[in-house]
Amino acid sequence: MESGKLKGIRALATKDGVISALAIDQRGSLKKMIGAASGHEATKKEIEDFKVAISSELTPYASGILLDPEFGIPAAKARDKDAGLLMAYEKTGYDATEPGRFPDILEDWSVSRLKELGADAIKFLLYYDVDESSEINEKKHAFIERLGDECKAEDMPLFLELVSYDANIPDANGKEYAKVKPHKVIEMVREFSKSQYGVDVLKVEVPVNQKYVEGFAENSDNVVYSRTDALEFYKEESDATKLPFIFLSAGVSAELFQEELLFAKEAGSTFNGVLCGRATWRHSVEPFAGESEEAGRKWMQTEGRKNIEDLNKVLAETASSVFDKIEEAKINL
Repeated sequence: MESGKLKGIRALATKDGVISALAIDQRGSLKKMIGAASGHEATKKEIEDFKVAISSELTPYASGILLDPEFGIPAAKARDKDAGLLMAYEKTGYDATEPGRFPDILEDWSVSRLKELGADAIKFLLYYDVDESSEINEKKHAFIERLGDECKAEDMPLFLELVSYDANIPDANGKEYAKVKPHKVIEMVREFSKSQYGVDVLKVEVPVNQKYVEGFAENSDNVVYSRTDALEFYKEESDATKLPFIFLSAGVSAELFQEELLFAKEAGSTFNGVLCGRATWRHSVEPFAGESEEAGRKWMQTEGRKNIEDLNKVLAETASSVFDKIEEAKINL
């Protein structure tokens, strides 16, 4: 009999085993985006309505959708019948009152409750600096171990989203952080691939900031990585785990994200798909909130659909089957 974990992953993948899912579990950042476009503070209904529109218009072209239970339940009901459902289990952002960017789970939810809601899998976001103190990182390790055990008990796949940072470098998009990013990302992937955490699929960053790669940088002064070095970092990230892993878009443009996937393939990365958020839909916010729902939906039906279909074409050329990865690694799902 197929396990619940494997069934959940299958629900979120295409028939070819590629995860081409849409991410719209943003809460605080989306509220700001809608507020900036509308000129007033976004209401809960406006956030829900935007997610419903994204879900209903774009899930026919995606293998699944990532939502949150705070604003995304109506959108979950509006998704295409063939699209799997991944639900976020963390509060938006992180605890800024103390060092460490500690996460927290949603107080009114549990894996069991998200399962009853119809989720096929659980997603949790963790900010992690491999070079931070052991006191901070051991707390995070124990936290993910507990979460992994909860998902095991409910036979639900756990997708762990990892976002790197450096506690001493405030600008994660700057040149200074770009120099240390490969180390941060690769070692983070290596750590959470350990069996003690119970992770089934990793959702990870590309290991470099692509705008500082030779051939992508605006000028020679902006080059941090040679093309050869960048390709090696992509391959090293892939080799750091036997788990299935997918890339997050990190807010870059749709075009750059597609170029990153082609670059990953060239490097020999065996990634298994994407969870793509703002790269797909962010430019729909302004017409939706600034003009009308009709204008927003028109953008989704044209530009949004094109973004997903173009991405799907790239995935067909670049991504590996998640089921091959599971079989090769002999992961017990």
